[in-house]
Amino acid sequence: MTSADLTILYRGPLASCDYDCPYCPFAKRRDTPAQLRADRAALERFTAWVSAQRFGISVLFTPWGEGLVRSWYRRAMVDLSHLEHVSRVAIQTNLSGRTRWLDDADLDTLALWTTYHPGQVAHDRFLASCRELSAKGVRYSVGVVGLPEHLTPARLLRAALPPEVYLWINAAEGSSYTDTEAAGWTALDPLFAYSRHPHTSGGLRCRTGESVISVDGEGEVRRCHFVPDRLGNLYDGTALAALRPRGCPMGSCDCHIGYVHLEPLGLYDTFSGGVLERIPAGWPPKDTALG
Repeated sequence: MTSADLTILYRGPLASCDYDCPYCPFAKRRDTPAQLRADRAALERFTAWVSAQRFGISVLFTPWGEGLVRSWYRRAMVDLSHLEHVSRVAIQTNLSGRTRWLDDADLDTLALWTTYHPGQVAHDRFLASCRELSAKGVRYSVGVVGLPEHLTPARLLRAALPPEVYLWINAAEGSSYTDTEAAGWTALDPLFAYSRHPHTSGGLRCRTGESVISVDGEGEVRRCHFVPDRLGNLYDGTALAALRPRGCPMGSCDCHIGYVHLEPLGLYDTFSGGVLERIPAGWPPKDTALG
């Protein structure tokens, strides 16, 4: 890899989270001290590898658990944000931790993909954290899982957030939506239609495996989180040598961090400049009432 940019979705062994969401299999899971040490070592190895490269790299951390309550994730975000060849470093987070660490980051590079979980955090507390991000000038999106009981909290949040903050809605796993139900969510997120139904993807050209890869704590590389076939290892060079254009081997794709890379959907144009942090280009849309 010498010229084209590479996007890396990193997911280490961390699986512990401070929330107890009923729709998440990793809720309130505790990692042992040994597991946390292993996760830290793996992340530091990955950060060192990124630092040593001389081609363009973007990184999205997608931990099963909550990374930003761990000092090594905060440190990795800050360190990577200052590297000239890293164009974006982002992380999926529930925003439960403090935000002071962001003062040390390059905010032209760092961004946050945050999720609001009603029932796990008070509305006012989450909104206060969002306001801290806005005051610091942090680039961030906010999302909600589209469960019926979340609709009213999502509406209240949309009304309270600044219009320049994009609120995305993820269709709840296994759920189907009537047109009336979908309209309620679309009023909050004009792009909800992309999440509402799984995308038929078999054989379609996808950037994963070519310019986008998934990396685990051992450096094992797959084209994305949802395709189990191994491409090689990041640290011995075999994975980068295997990168090439390829179609999706799965029948469908129903997760944003997967289908956003499907070329026929054109979502790189929709989210131009904000693919990793899930912020549409030109947000907010002009002459559009949200909520």
